[in-house]
Formats: sequence, structure tokens, C-alpha cells
Amino acid sequence: MKAPVFLNALRAFEASARHQSFSAAAGELNVTPAAVGQMVRSLEAWLGVPLFERSASGRARLVPTQAAQRALPDLRDGFDRLNLGFAKLREGSTVGVLTVAVSPAFAAKWLLPRIDRFQTAWPDTDVRLDTNLKPVDFVAQGIDIGVRYGLGHWPGLVAEKLMDEAVFPVCAPSLLRAHPALKTPAGLKGMTLIHDLSVDRSTGYVTWPAWFERAGLSTLETRAGLKINNSAAVLQAAVDGHGVALARSVLVRDDLAANRLVRLYPEVDCSSPLAYYVVYRAECATLPRLAAFREWLQQEVAALGIDGIDGTDRNVPKGITPPARGTGKPRARSTQSQNRRTPRK
Repeated sequence: MKAPVFLNALRAFEASARHQSFSAAAGELNVTPAAVGQMVRSLEAWLGVPLFERSASGRARLVPTQAAQRALPDLRDGFDRLNLGFAKLREGSTVGVLTVAVSPAFAAKWLLPRIDRFQTAWPDTDVRLDTNLKPVDFVAQGIDIGVRYGLGHWPGLVAEKLMDEAVFPVCAPSLLRAHPALKTPAGLKGMTLIHDLSVDRSTGYVTWPAWFERAGLSTLETRAGLKINNSAAVLQAAVDGHGVALARSVLVRDDLAANRLVRLYPEVDCSSPLAYYVVYRAECATLPRLAAFREWLQQEVAALGIDGIDGTDRNVPKGITPPARGTGKPRARSTQSQNRRTPRK
């Protein structure tokens, strides 16, 4: 394949055509307008055809010729592919940026309290967290790896199970002292319940009605609840004593360990059908930065102990209601290849 010539001149031409100005193109390329003009003229001389219709006055002083307009889409596609190829060359090293897509709640309650250990082990890798609940295109947004909450099926991504999860009520210790009736599930009657709206109900996410049914309290009457669309904010509302929250074990672990919250009714076993998965594109599986982060996540979960599989800890501090044991299910892997979109939960 013959290598392209005048690459910088082609960049100057494309930028000038897009801005219809040598000065604006110079600002983008960080060179002088005279340098841009010289590169464009040298390209025109080499091609033997003019690329612009030049005008001494008017708003559009630099208009691409018809031939130039036909060529521009291909040139822009070529630059995009060059950028993608350059990015792939950089991906082969542990040095550089690793972009990790997670939900805001998972970042705040689980990942950020632990991320310093990864940075200590891999000081040459800069972690960039992309925290958003909206669907994300891994290619378009430059995402390397993510942690997703769901059923484990996201088209175009490999999904490796990281943690299962249990769901159970929690409240502030002060609320439990003020309402001793909360020591039994029937004590929830008349209490303010905090609802988590951040997860799509159609996925089978455990809500208060589902938990009541599991506890045999389908007819229990409660006060109007507090509804929040952020799982971390749900737990904070419970910490502040605003009511009883239905907590996700992975996110609430540190609050239990610090005695900011107390788990209620451990005798009611309510495992979630949803779990946490490490997700990435199959073609990126062997990239050093991605592989290092994936292995680190698995090590962090393993370090939690036998109950870490459902996000809780066997070493529960004194005064905290011990959680039920996890299922001990092995990690599973699934691959879909239809497209590259994944919803964030």
C-alpha cells in the first residue's frame, strides 16, 4: 500500500474547508494562518487542481470547489480511522488512560473507596470514571471497561459476573432506638419507606412490594414513602434517619461496617435476580490496562471473604446485624454481538 503524502497539508485543507477560513483552521491546528495557507497551496500545486474558490470579500471567502466537496467525506473518514488506529497502538501499554463506565452509585459506594489500591499497584495508568445512568456506546465514547448491574446480557459486550447481591431493609441506629417495634417486620407498619427508582422494574429488581411478599407481609399498610432515583442517595437518606430503605448489599456494605446503618430482619432471605458484571468488548480482552483492572476487581471481591459474592462481609463489626450468606455461585461469562450499547444501572 502506498503511504499517503502531504498528510499535514490534507489536515490543513480539511480544517480550512470545515471552517471556511485559514485563520480558524490555524487556531485548531495550533499553527499560523500563513502556514495553513502555504500547506493548502502546496497541496493544490501537487494535485494540479484548485481546492477553494477564493473571494476577497463577503462572509464566505473560502469555499471548497466541487471536486474538494466530493473528496472531503472520504478524507474525514480516513482521519477518523487514523485516530482509531493510533488509539489501538496506545492501548497495548499499561501507560495511559483507562476509561471505566460505572453508575454514580456504584462509583460512590463501592469503587471510589477502593480505587487507590489499583492506582498504587498500577501508577502509570490514569483511571477516568464515566459515571452516567444513560446507555453508553463503548466505541463512540471511548469506554475501555465497565461494571454493570443487570441480568448479564448486553449486546456487543462480554459480561463476566463479579458479584451477586441480596436486598434487605436498613435504617439508622437512631431510628431503630426511637422505634423499637422495628425489631420485627410488622414494625414497618406506619413507617416511612425509602424507594429506589434508579433500576428498571422490568428487570426483576426487588422492590418493597416484592420484599413484603417474601416476608409474608403482603397486606402491610405503610405511610407515603420517599422516592429517589439514585441508590447512593437512598442510603444517605436512611443514614440521615428519614426512613427505612431497601438496600442493595453491594452498595450498603461500608455503611453497615461503619455502623451508619443497621440491617433489619436477616432471617428474610431475598436474593436479587440481578448481579454486577464486568463488561468489555471481546476484541479488547487482552489489552494490558483492561486486563489489569479486571483482575484487580476480582481480587477486591475475593478479599471480601466468603460472603463477598453477594456484596456483604463475613467480618461484620460488633453491633451490626450479620447478613445472610451468599449463594456462592461461580462467575459466568456471556457474549452478545449485535451492537455495542449497554444500559447503565
